[in-house]
Amino acid sequence: MGDNASKIVRANNYRWNSVDLREYKTEGSHFKDITRQTLLGEGDGEQALNALTRYFEVQPGGYSTLEKHEHTHSVIIIRGAGEVILEDRVEPVGLHDCVYIAPNTFHQFHATSEEPLGFLCIVDRDRDRPQLPSEEDLERLRQTEAVASRLKA
Repeated sequence: MGDNASKIVRANNYRWNSVDLREYKTEGSHFKDITRQTLLGEGDGEQALNALTRYFEVQPGGYSTLEKHEHTHSVIIIRGAGEVILEDRVEPVGLHDCVYIAPNTFHQFHATSEEPLGFLCIVDRDRDRPQLPSEEDLERLRQTEAVASRLKA
C-alpha cells in the first residue's frame, strides 16, 4: 500500500471477511445470541483513529448486556428491528435509526423481529469499562413497567 494506509474493508451479507468475528463477551450469562466485529480502529495502520467502529449482531430473541459507561455511544441500526432500553424507558428501533447513548445511561438492545438486529456502534478508542447494575439499580429500573417487562439481567 505504500505510504497511504487508506483502505476499504469489504462487506458481504453483514459480514466483513477480513475482520475476525468474535464472541460478544467471553464471560457471564447476562447476554444472549450476540456477536461483534471491530470494523475500524483495531486493524493495521488504524492507530490514528480516535474511535472504534464495531458491528454487533443480535439473533432473534437475543439481547446485549444491561450496562452503563462514562463514555457515550453512537449506534446506527443497519439490519432488522428491535428495542433498546435507555435507562427508564424502552424504545423501538429499526433500519437506519440512530441512537445516542448518553454517559452513565443503562442500556440494553433486544432483537424482536424474525431477522437479526444488526447495528454499528462507534465509541472512543480510550474508554471506561462497562458497569453492570447493582441490585439497587435493578430495583429502580424495574419501577417502570415497560423496562421491567423487557429487562434481562
